[in-house]
Amino acid sequence: MNTERETHLPDWKALMPLGVFFLLYILTFIFTGDLQKMPISAAFLAASAVAVLFSKGGKMSRRIEIFCRGCANDTILLMIVIFILAGAFAGTAKATGAVDATVNMVLYLLPETAVMASVFVAACFISMAMGTSCGTIAALAPIAAGISSQTGIGIPVMLGVVVGGAMFGDNLSYISDTTIAATRTQGCRMKDKFKANIRLVLPAALIVLGIYIFQGFNTVSNAVGEAHSVEWIKVIPYMVVLVTALAGVNVITVLTAGIVLSGVIGLAGGGFTVWEWAAALSNGIVKDMGELIIVSLMAGGMFEMIRYNGGIDWLVNRLTKNISSKRKAESAVAGLVSFTNCCTANNTIALILTGPIARQISDRAGLDKRRTASLLDTFSCFVQGLLPYGAQLLIASGLANINPMEIVPYLYYPFAMGIMATLSIVFMRNSGQ
Repeated sequence: MNTERETHLPDWKALMPLGVFFLLYILTFIFTGDLQKMPISAAFLAASAVAVLFSKGGKMSRRIEIFCRGCANDTILLMIVIFILAGAFAGTAKATGAVDATVNMVLYLLPETAVMASVFVAACFISMAMGTSCGTIAALAPIAAGISSQTGIGIPVMLGVVVGGAMFGDNLSYISDTTIAATRTQGCRMKDKFKANIRLVLPAALIVLGIYIFQGFNTVSNAVGEAHSVEWIKVIPYMVVLVTALAGVNVITVLTAGIVLSGVIGLAGGGFTVWEWAAALSNGIVKDMGELIIVSLMAGGMFEMIRYNGGIDWLVNRLTKNISSKRKAESAVAGLVSFTNCCTANNTIALILTGPIARQISDRAGLDKRRTASLLDTFSCFVQGLLPYGAQLLIASGLANINPMEIVPYLYYPFAMGIMATLSIVFMRNSGQ
């Protein structure tokens, strides 16, 4: 295969595939009022087809070759390997009972007298360990509803606590797909992105935690005290993954260790047979990560077609035309990922779409890659956590049988995260770090 990286002159028409992608969602919303009606893989398939059909490059076979070259991009393939391992770990951990054990451990250890603060910390810890905001919400939303019924705290308030904590972990976890996408597209280490990221969002989390302590300190919840007994051994895989990831161990090694450890615990404890373990691995990969893997491949191919036809250069030129400082460059990155997230209602997809563009903006403006990755992930999670048509609020509202718009006013942490990230741009140091 020809591996040269030729590019045509900047041309806005090369962005047609992105236009088709967004148009499909706009039309879906106009005619159905529900963005979830348009599967993300179908939207990417249509956009990819347009990218190939209307591309320069001569014969169709040549254009398909260019598309496949994008699919085989090192960044895309490594990201897919990590997605596969993350899905396998999640599937094994769930089958082992590690998810339930982790939920019970956190609720068992936290004080009853500050119920909202306790649930917020629980959601933060569990989402950090699991690497998924949706999984955390699915695990804790029923508990939050039970606490609401026993304490008089409104259900939307408690769900806002859960969603906020879930977005904290989604933003920071080493095994979160948003972290994987942000670091791989910007070419930085997860450990370095975590350090830049924690400085950005920890103040927001502490402020929100203080609010919850103030609001709920006098409210006692029987539900927290009644958490089931903790099976401590089942918590070990998550703890190992969390500790080794924070220690800077390679993410593939971390996830492989988590898969093996949770599998051994499940087999030794009689939680499943070898064949059930194999089924859990498959379910985690195919059901949890299957569409994301397919979308990542198509996104890689589509972006190579856009780059080849001069679309990326045109867009970066336009975005950086009036950028005279690193502050404006960061604002462009933040605005780009936020807008894309609103259109796609999926923060991982938004990162995959905007990551290559953000990297070019970052290179031109001399931004720190760790900082750019942190801003991309933080603003995508900020927007995602507030979207009433996003998966997180749809899951929370569905489990509690309420309108997702009722939860939005109580999403203290996503609002605080967005404010802190914005302030960090406004008052950034000249170095851009």
